[in-house]
Amino acid sequence: MIRVGVHSGQQYANFDECLELWTQAEELGYDWVSLFDHQRPPLGGPDGPCFDGPTLLAALAARTRRIRCGMLVSAVTWRHPAMAASIAATLDHVSGGRLEFGVGAGGADLAYDQYGLPFPRTGDRLDMLDESCEIMRGLWTRDRVDYEGEHYRLTGAALAPKPVQERLPLVIGGGGEKRTLRTVARHADVWNTLVTDIDTYRHKKDVLRGYCEEIGRNPDEIRMSMTFRVVLGEDETRAEERRRERMALLPAGSPDVGEYLAFGTAEQCVEALLPYVRLGVGDFLLGLRPPVDRETMRIFAERVAPALRQAAAGLDGSRSADLVRR
Repeated sequence: MIRVGVHSGQQYANFDECLELWTQAEELGYDWVSLFDHQRPPLGGPDGPCFDGPTLLAALAARTRRIRCGMLVSAVTWRHPAMAASIAATLDHVSGGRLEFGVGAGGADLAYDQYGLPFPRTGDRLDMLDESCEIMRGLWTRDRVDYEGEHYRLTGAALAPKPVQERLPLVIGGGGEKRTLRTVARHADVWNTLVTDIDTYRHKKDVLRGYCEEIGRNPDEIRMSMTFRVVLGEDETRAEERRRERMALLPAGSPDVGEYLAFGTAEQCVEALLPYVRLGVGDFLLGLRPPVDRETMRIFAERVAPALRQAAAGLDGSRSADLVRR
């Protein structure tokens, strides 16, 4: 089953602006909407706006009814995994069992310098990620947890109430082949990455499958999720006009540019995404940041998403393109 979503982030000047986006995503039929868990993201400059992730997610979850509510992703550097597990369980109750909680080893964030927060070396953060996943799952599912690791220790630890969902989906973000994908194989319900070229993605999928085989896990148990950006228009002329407008908003050298998969029509977007559908990607998450590209958001929901779902159900690429043109 294909799910389509919006990765909204939380770099908004006020709550109402973010709530409007989440409400519209639900009304347009998206399956998922998510925040990240940066404190001071480098995008937007050193003093740009950024709401706290878990606090905002609770407020938005309480104001929506159907859509899956994602955290994509929470860095292990911000809080002890027992605290993260408690936050996630609380969010699952607030949302009525709609949470999907993402974790990662952490990356660039201005808060480490601005707030004087420790930023462990890469190897330590990857160890922390693996230990955190084990601790969180234990606290979500067991009455008591004892754990002795390199970075964390729990003694008779309890968490109540448990999440609403019998198995709260744990999303692991990242594509590192030596360590991160091994952790994905061990712990993830969903594996999320930023868009890459199709050959790179296929290779990483094969690496993940190899790690699953090593531990005796069925790789089909892990849902594949991809976050990307596109700019869409009703025709190629409009799409090119909108591409120029969007690029003009980005500062020189912006890391956002590499996340754009397509600039064009709905048909061209479907063509760009179909190879990932064939590889087994189940979640397609459209990245949006203010000023929100509502035209792309609408076109993707109304014309791209149905074609992707039909393709996943067995239609070939040409039939999917025909569906979009109707």
